[in-house]
Amino acid sequence: MRDIADKLIKLNKNIVLIYAFNGTGKTRLSVAYKDATKQQNKGNHSGVYYNAYSEDLFVWDNDEDNDGVDIKLNIIKSNLNKYHSELNEEKIQDKLLPYKPRFDFKFNSYENVEEGVKSISFYLKKENDDNIPSEIDKELLPIKISRGEQQVFIWCFFLALFDVEIWTGRGRQSSHFFIDDPVSSLDDNNIFITISSLMDLIERHHKERKIIITTHHIGFFSILADWLTRGEKSQKYESQVDIYKLKKSNGIVELLGPRKEVFLSHLELLRVLKQAIDEDKIYVYNFALLRQILENISSFLGAGNFSYVLTQIGFNDEDKKAQLINIMSHKTVFRYEMREPVPDNKEDIITIFEAIQKKYQFKL
Repeated sequence: MRDIADKLIKLNKNIVLIYAFNGTGKTRLSVAYKDATKQQNKGNHSGVYYNAYSEDLFVWDNDEDNDGVDIKLNIIKSNLNKYHSELNEEKIQDKLLPYKPRFDFKFNSYENVEEGVKSISFYLKKENDDNIPSEIDKELLPIKISRGEQQVFIWCFFLALFDVEIWTGRGRQSSHFFIDDPVSSLDDNNIFITISSLMDLIERHHKERKIIITTHHIGFFSILADWLTRGEKSQKYESQVDIYKLKKSNGIVELLGPRKEVFLSHLELLRVLKQAIDEDKIYVYNFALLRQILENISSFLGAGNFSYVLTQIGFNDEDKKAQLINIMSHKTVFRYEMREPVPDNKEDIITIFEAIQKKYQFKL
């Protein structure tokens, strides 16, 4: 992995997106990158990281001896604790708000506040207070949140930490963010929100530091790549983006790319879309996958836009369909209440998918 890490360090691009199947070595790459950059910085960290080790700092204390009366999420002590004093519940709530969490929470700090946050206690959110953080009802018993909710919380905890100047500010660990798989356990209906949070991070920091993002999630990868290269603000980023694929073959890991050499597998995207249709779990973000599929086919056919493909598969209202797909794939149009499309829009996804399969008969 060291040779790949060295290659990434030498890149003159500040936004690097890497796709890889699970088990390829994404987390090992983040560690190799950390070690290589520390070696170049006299043994000191020069950037900050979010990866599986970040999540491992959070461990449940189920308080089994007392039937869970004091169940809480412990935070293992690390060198990050000294930055916890710059955080508070409100800063985490701001990051959590787009996810519309069903829980409230409170910090349990060490007696010496400089030692940071010792644990987190979670409580059911009041039903009439979905958007505004409420005061914790002290009579409520703490709860254990789900695995997906836990990952959302930890991700938002680190998003808030990324804003801590004494950790990531200029002249400190400010050369890079390395973010490995922020969606490993997220529900698909949270994909858009997580990508939006990353786009906000990129917007604020891409000019002064390198941002490396790795993922195994083809939908996440596809949408983020699309927003960076074709989105409304893509002109800001186009000269700063490289897109790669991490591939493992016969025990050897390779970094394939940049962008023009990476094939965003239309077959994999079609399989994801088919599964969503078969399981009746179609979310708004699936429109972005559909758009990517149509653009891949359009590119193969040498057409200038994907509306051409819509005519080829039998639609005579191709402009209307293309406009719908563009709107539903658009970052600024997405609303947290629109995780599931209305029935007519859901039917559009199904009919377009079926028309693609009827015309091209892809083997899924």
